[in-house]
Amino acid sequence: MEVYGLISNFADVMEKTKIQGHAAVLMANVIFGLGVPVTKLLLDQWVSPMAYMATRCIGAAVIFWVISLFVPHERVERRDLMVIMAGGLLGFVISQTLTAWALSFTSPVYFSLIATLTPVATMLCAALLIGEKMTRRGVAGVLIGIAGAMLLVLMGWQSGHGTNDLLGIGLAFLSLLTWAVYLIITRKVSGKYSAVTQMKWVFLVSTVAVLPFSWGDLQGARLYGEAWQWSGALEMAFIVVFATVAGYFAIPYAMRYLQATTVSVYTNLQPIIASLVAIAIGQDVMTWDKPVALVLVLLSAYIVTKK
Repeated sequence: MEVYGLISNFADVMEKTKIQGHAAVLMANVIFGLGVPVTKLLLDQWVSPMAYMATRCIGAAVIFWVISLFVPHERVERRDLMVIMAGGLLGFVISQTLTAWALSFTSPVYFSLIATLTPVATMLCAALLIGEKMTRRGVAGVLIGIAGAMLLVLMGWQSGHGTNDLLGIGLAFLSLLTWAVYLIITRKVSGKYSAVTQMKWVFLVSTVAVLPFSWGDLQGARLYGEAWQWSGALEMAFIVVFATVAGYFAIPYAMRYLQATTVSVYTNLQPIIASLVAIAIGQDVMTWDKPVALVLVLLSAYIVTKK
């Protein structure tokens, strides 16, 4: 009976932490979904892609290092630190720079369509790099999620296109591939260290890597000159505080309890969130495809994660 009680308690703890992991990745992708149209506004009106990235890196690095002063200190093994830094360069600097450039060349609609392929890319990369088993159930769940996101994007297709859609779509593909690899290579270290410990190093190395290439762009950005306005400042504050600090805190936290493929499935929520926001502010109208798409995406997450 005592052994049974211990097993039962352990199972309860595991279930609770898994729920917390799902809640964290859900929150992150809601924020990332909101960040896509906000990023497009910033790139169109206030900053270049490199100035945008430098602001995110510097702001997040300062915030995470300040937070680290008020939480227990963790000693990071040198090998793990190299993985965290490499993951930061890949999953933030390279992936998010490609995202910024993609959105400067194409529309958020095109970008969202490409982003729905992230779970497929993650599942394939996990199978190739770490031998994670691909089950029929998992493949079916991912395909259902992609169907939901594509339904929303295709039904809301706009006639207006970007300045160079082919280049933008190509950059979006590269962005999702680097993000998928980031999820995989940081899976083990995410379970060993707190999100604050990981992110303070991620954004420190990101700042060092980005700043030399973006200093001129920062100086010439409208947002940091006499033409600045509160609207642009608030948009950038949202990107730094929520789409960077909160979002990138939630992802490693979720990966302590969930598989990389499971985390990537929630990416399909991003275009749905962007559409719901557009409806709320009068830029779009409610149609039958939006709630159907939402149900499909959530169903896909359930199928992939259900044992």
